[in-house]
Amino acid sequence: MSNLAQKRILLGITGGIAAYKSIELIRLLTKAGADVQVVLTEGAKAFVTEMTLQAISGRPVRSTLLDPNAEAGMGHIELAKWADLIVIAPASADFMARYTQGMANDLLSTLCIATESPVLIAPAMNQAMWRHPATQANAKLLTERGVLSIGPADGAQACGDIGPGRMSEPADIFNLITKLFQTTEVEQDLIGQHWVITAGPTMEAIDPVRYISNHSSGKMGYALASAALKRGAAVTLISGPTQCPPPKGANVISVKSADDMLAVCEQNMTTQADVFIGAAAVADFKIKTATDQKMKKQPDSDEMQLTLVKNPDIIATLSKNKRAKIMVGFAAETQNVIEYAQGKLERKGLDIIVANDVSRTDIGFNQDENQVTVITHNETWAPDKAAKSELANQLVEFIYTHSL
Repeated sequence: MSNLAQKRILLGITGGIAAYKSIELIRLLTKAGADVQVVLTEGAKAFVTEMTLQAISGRPVRSTLLDPNAEAGMGHIELAKWADLIVIAPASADFMARYTQGMANDLLSTLCIATESPVLIAPAMNQAMWRHPATQANAKLLTERGVLSIGPADGAQACGDIGPGRMSEPADIFNLITKLFQTTEVEQDLIGQHWVITAGPTMEAIDPVRYISNHSSGKMGYALASAALKRGAAVTLISGPTQCPPPKGANVISVKSADDMLAVCEQNMTTQADVFIGAAAVADFKIKTATDQKMKKQPDSDEMQLTLVKNPDIIATLSKNKRAKIMVGFAAETQNVIEYAQGKLERKGLDIIVANDVSRTDIGFNQDENQVTVITHNETWAPDKAAKSELANQLVEFIYTHSL
C-alpha cells in the first residue's frame, strides 16, 4: 500500500500558466490513494476550471473564504486542521509575498496561516520576478519559518524568457511529497522518555540596552527537539533568544542569561531525565556587575573597561549531579576542534559530545546545514554534511542506540 493512502492533502493553486500542471499532480496523488482537496485563488480561475479539478480530485473545489454553504460543512478553520499537508503549486510571487507578511485575505492564505501542518510551496513565475531581491527575501524568510519548497526549475518560459522560474514537474513534486510522509512516519520508540534540550544563544546584560551574546540561531537545538518529538519523546526545550518557530508539542521555556538557563534546567530536571542535550551556545563570561542605567561614554576617555567573570558551566553542573541518564554536549570550536571536544567530553563528565567547526561559513551558526563529529569514550563518528533537520534525525538515532 502507498504511504499516501488516506493522507489528506490540500492543494492550493495560485494564478499562473503553470496551474495546468497541477491537474497531473492531482492525478498522481489520487492514484496513490491520497484525499485531495483543491483550493483556488481568484487568479488561478483564469487558468484552470473548477469543474475539471473537481472531476479529477473527486471533491468540490473551494475558493471563497466566507462561503456560507462551505462554512456550514467544513469551515475554513476545520479545513486547516483537516490537512496532513498543504501544497501550493504553483506558488506565485504575489502569494509568496502575502504569505510572508502573514496576510489572510483569501481562503488559501488564511489556511496557510491557520494550519499547524507542514506547508510545501512550488514557486512558479517569470525569471526576472524570481530573481528580484524582494522575492528572494520572501523565499528565504519562508524557509527560515519552516516552510518547505521545491524548485523553481530552469528553462524556457511561456513568456519566451529563459531562466529560473518554471514550476517543478508534477512527478518531482509527487516524489517529494512521498518522501515527506516517509520521514514523518517514524517508529515511536521514545514514548515514555523525557528529553531536555537547550538551544540558541544566551544574552548577558551589560546595562539595560547592551549585552554580550553570540551568533547562534538555535536551529540545531530546535531541529533536535523536533526529531525527538517525532519519535514520541516528551521534550522540554529551554531556549535563549531565537527566531525559530517553536516545535509543535514541545514544552518551550524561554530564557536569556546563562544563570537563567541553568536554573530552568534544574527546575525541569528534579527527577532524572532520560537524555539531556546541551545544544545552546552559552556565553562563557558575563559582566561582573550589570548596571541598572545605561552606561554613558566619558567625554575625556576613548576607553571603557568591563570586568568579566565566568558563567556557570551548565552541562558540567548537570552532569556532576547526574541529572540525566545520557548527557550530550556540543563543542563549538574554531581550531583543534576534535582535540578540544575530547577534552570537554572527559572534563565535563559527558557520555557524548558533538564537535562543530564554527570557523566554516557554510555550516554552523545561522546556517541551514551542518557537519559535525560525534565523539564518545570509545568511538568517533563523522556523518556527512546535511540539513540540520536531517542531521538531527541521525543524532537522535545515535543517542537512542547508545542509551540502550
